[in-house]
Amino acid sequence: MIIAGVQMDIALMEKAENLRRMIEKIRETSSEGAELTVFPECALTGYCFASLEEALPYAETIPGPSTDALQSVCQELNHSVVAGMLEQADDGVYNAAVLITPEGVLGAYRKIHLPYLGVDRFATPGDQKFEVYEHPSARIGLNICYDSAFPESSRAMTLQQADLIILPTNWPTGADCVAEHAINTRAMENGIFYCAINRVGGERGFQFIGKSRICGPAGETLATSTGRDEEILYATFDPQRARIKRVDRVPDKHVIDRLADRRPEMYGLIVEPHGLKPPHRD
Repeated sequence: MIIAGVQMDIALMEKAENLRRMIEKIRETSSEGAELTVFPECALTGYCFASLEEALPYAETIPGPSTDALQSVCQELNHSVVAGMLEQADDGVYNAAVLITPEGVLGAYRKIHLPYLGVDRFATPGDQKFEVYEHPSARIGLNICYDSAFPESSRAMTLQQADLIILPTNWPTGADCVAEHAINTRAMENGIFYCAINRVGGERGFQFIGKSRICGPAGETLATSTGRDEEILYATFDPQRARIKRVDRVPDKHVIDRLADRRPEMYGLIVEPHGLKPPHRD
């Protein structure tokens, strides 16, 4: 399976133009042989909204008009897409990522870990457990941006037999360490493929750093962006590699299995409620 990641600039509150450019990029990646194209966090809407009231007009239901438009081009090209958007729901607005196939919406994820930044200051925290979706070519899990800083997120999906985790992201200045190290680590510690696609450009004083990356199950970098410009990454992966968790480095002398070697009975402290209050969030 060939996966493409579109590192692109995004226009705040210009949903129609962003969607037009996304469809244009899908046609390009499909012509290059990709079966799945990944876009950044909030690719449809932009990210740096000043209030919930400002963001509300740009949120949509899932499925909705934009996912229908993306599904139409996926159906035409026999293609799949992961894209970030704002989801409209009865209980608020969610920062969401959606997985679309030729048949329609296969899965949608609501961002669970919210930093005090951009629209996440006003978004409703994700309320659904991590899930893995059975795509025809791979078992796919979804995270968004800040989720990558919490290893529990990737591990929960690995335990559900994910082959690939996809992370639409909006890494700003200051997130270089995450981009350069955390993605490889999440891939290596779980023995999975990991695709993190960031945006570039600026919004209301924030600059986005690019540095998109696709990594393999050994933590190796399969593709990475060359700078802070718009760029498309391509990588080929075999999901079967992610299903072999035992690594025999030296037969009978050095063998590891990061799932079988776990000691869950020792990790209880991790899941105890912490009682801490996130910054500026009631």
